[in-house]
Formats: sequence, C-alpha cells, structure tokens
Amino acid sequence: MALVGRSDGRNFGYGRQLSYAGPQALKDMFGGGHYGTVKAHGDRWQAFVKWCRSEQGPGINDARQIDRKVLADYAAYLRDVVRRGDLAVSTAQNRLSSVNRTMAALRGDQHVKLPSPSKALGMQRTGIRHSVPQGQDRDQVNEIVNALCRNHQQRAAAIVLLARATGMRLREAILADLPRLCREASKLGRINIQDGTKGGRAGTSAQRWIGVDDHVLDALAFATKASPAGSCNMIAPKQNYKSVLQKIARPARKILHAHRIKGFHELRAAYACERYEHVTRNMAPINGGELYRHDRYSDAKARIQIARELGHGRIDIISAYIGRSIWANHSIWSFS
Repeated sequence: MALVGRSDGRNFGYGRQLSYAGPQALKDMFGGGHYGTVKAHGDRWQAFVKWCRSEQGPGINDARQIDRKVLADYAAYLRDVVRRGDLAVSTAQNRLSSVNRTMAALRGDQHVKLPSPSKALGMQRTGIRHSVPQGQDRDQVNEIVNALCRNHQQRAAAIVLLARATGMRLREAILADLPRLCREASKLGRINIQDGTKGGRAGTSAQRWIGVDDHVLDALAFATKASPAGSCNMIAPKQNYKSVLQKIARPARKILHAHRIKGFHELRAAYACERYEHVTRNMAPINGGELYRHDRYSDAKARIQIARELGHGRIDIISAYIGRSIWANHSIWSFS
C-alpha cells in the first residue's frame, strides 16, 4: 500500500503533497496495474494541482479541503480556457473526469465529484475530426520505419507498421500474439485482434477480424523478426509493458514528430480513412469525400464495419477518425 499516514490525515494518508497523493491513490485503486490509465489520470490530476496552487485556484494542498465548490470552480476555469481557444472541449472533460476518479481513489467514496463533466462545462465535445490524419502516405511511413531502424529501434518500427496496416492501438501492437496472427493470416486470410484490447473487448464476444493484404503480411513478417527472442510479442521475457512504453515507444515519438506524425494514434486514423475508401470507393469525408451527403446508407454501413475493425462499440466515434457525417444524431445502427 502507498499510504504513508492515517487515512483520516492529510491527503487521506497519502502524504503531504497533493501532487504526490493523487497518483499514489490511483496506483492503489488499480492494484499497481493499468499503467497507461493510471498515468493518464495522474497527468490530468497534476493539471488540477497546478490550478489549485495558482492565483486563480483556492491555494490548497490537502485533498480533505476539496469539496464540490472547488470542483465547480475548476470547471468554470476550464470553461474559460476552452472559450479562449487554448484547450479542446474533450481535453477539459477528460481533466474533470480524471479529477473525479482521483478524488474517489483518495477518499474511498463518491461523495465529492462532478456528476456530469459535460454539464459542468456547459459544452459538448463534437468528436469529429477536423484535421487530415497524418501517416496516410505510405512512403512517409516507410521513411519513419527506415529512420527507426537506422536508430536501432526495430521494435518501434514494427509497432508503426502494425498500427498503419491493421489499425491497432499502441497497446494492441505491443501485445499482439504474432505467432497466432501469422497462423490466421496464412490459413484464414484474415486476423483477429484480441490482445491488449480496450475495455476488456476480447474473446468470442468481441472478435475483431481484419482482412489480410500485402501490407498486413509485411507488417507481421517484420514484427516477427523484431520480436525479442523467447517472446511472442514486442515485450522481451524479462520486460513488462510499462518498460516497453518507456524504453521503446516513448523514444520513438521523437522520430515520429520529426516526420510530422503527432503520435501512433494518427496511424490508426490513417488506416480508418484507407478502409473507408476501400469499402465505399469514395474518399473519407476528412479527405474531401462527400458520400455521406448523398448516400447515407453506404456511408453508415462503412462506418459500422470500420468501427468493428477498430474495436469500438459505437459508430459515432468513427467521425473522430474519418470526419463528419450528417446523420450522426440519427438511429442508423441496425446494419449487419
């Protein structure tokens, strides 16, 4: 346990500093696992702590002093930042959600929270992509792979190829069971993404079949060679997932940025746009396509298929990858 004092003491026993207490409570809540989730909540908590210590904030350093009014004031502060154009609505909502989660971890109850971050902000996130996904150009992706290999970062290069060829998330590309995927590709002509999936979406109830083409085969072959000896994925036998994030994925981001790629997730969006064009024979909306304006059925059907391939349970999320649709608020969900 990370408790350093009495649970009724300063910061509910998690130390003297608010900045330290939050992450420690989150680690306890998640049992030392879910590193990515803990880090995301922890980073957003630090933004809250910075506000608490600022001139606009309440000037407190003890979680016991945080009440609903403090949280409401923080929401009002974020609302002003969003209106100035310095923060996205989605980022503000995520920060409020993380403060809720961290307060629950610290207190051990749900008594101090904002019931609805979106209502507290008075703003709705659009969830619609407004910038063309980076990494759609495969020559650009190959340049990144070559640069990573020259820097002896073959595993990172394999992650890039898997993300672009299959739409895998970073975690999925790191944990992908390569021998199984190679067998499926050879025997079935398609692969089932099951390892490292988000929200427990794995197994027979949430299969994610991806059709195999030359790009997928090349990515699997490269990843198999880059996989450490004695491993079936990108994690060496004496490593863990957290170590791969820190020592493999994080350094690779510098090369991605140097080649005008914001992050691994952009490659997932590039995959989605490519799949939309393959399925509909039309460009994705973010690339200038207008199928969604005159053939809502075909547009919706393509979004459903892409949502399944990306492992999403809702098709409205696909607008964050490929761009807008005019039927987003309608009930077009029944395609099989």
